[in-house]
Amino acid sequence: MSSDSAAIAAVAVLAEDLRRRIYAVIRRADGPVTRDQVAAAVGISRKLAAFHLDKMAAAGLLRTSFARPAGLRRAGRAPKAYAPAGLDVQVSIPHREHAVLAGILVDAVAATSDPAASQAALRVAGDRGRELGQAERAATRPGRLGAERALTLASGFLERSGFEPVRPGPALLRLRNCPFQPLAAQAPALVCGINQALLAGFLAGLGAASATAVLNPSPGACCVELRAASPAH
Repeated sequence: MSSDSAAIAAVAVLAEDLRRRIYAVIRRADGPVTRDQVAAAVGISRKLAAFHLDKMAAAGLLRTSFARPAGLRRAGRAPKAYAPAGLDVQVSIPHREHAVLAGILVDAVAATSDPAASQAALRVAGDRGRELGQAERAATRPGRLGAERALTLASGFLERSGFEPVRPGPALLRLRNCPFQPLAAQAPALVCGINQALLAGFLAGLGAASATAVLNPSPGACCVELRAASPAH
C-alpha cells in the first residue's frame, strides 16, 4: 500500500466519532492500555472496544503488545494492550510536499557556520509566536493573567495546534506530542530552539509574563514545557 493510501485508510478509520474518542484516550495515556481500560474510559462494552481497537491497529494507528500495563496485577496471560504507533497521518488533495521544503530549509540553516542564520530563525519564530499569542488574547480577552490562567489559555491553543498538552499540576504544562517531527529528530538543537522561541513568543503575545517556556527534552514527547515563571522572571 502506498503512503497516500495508508494515510487515507487511517483517516477513514478515524472518521467515526467513537474511534476518535478511543484514539484520544490512548494518546493521553502514560503507557499501553487494555481493552477493559478503554471500555471503561469511553463507556462501552469490552467487546465493542476490542472491535474498534483492532480496526485502528490494522490501519497502523496503534501498536499492540501483551506487556502487562503498570498497576494491573492479574494471574495468567497478560492482556492485549494498545499504544500509539507513531504513524504520521497527513492527507492533501492534490498531493503536496511541504515537508520536503521544510527539511531543505532546516538542513540549510543547520549546515551553515554563520550564527546569524540560526538567530534569524529564532527571531522569526518568536515574532510568529507573538502574533499567535496576540490573536488568542484578542479572541479571549482574559485581562491580567496569573500563571494558572495563562497555562489554561495556552493549553487550549496547544491542543488545537497538535501538541497534546497535559497538566500534571496547576503550574506545569507538558506536551506529549511534537508537531515538528521528524524535523526535530533531524536537527534537534535548531528545531527545538525554534519551538521554544515560538512558544515563548506566544506567551509574550498572550500577555502571560507569569509563565515561561523552557527546554526539557524527554523521549517521545515535545522538547518544551510551559511552567509558572519564577519570581525572577
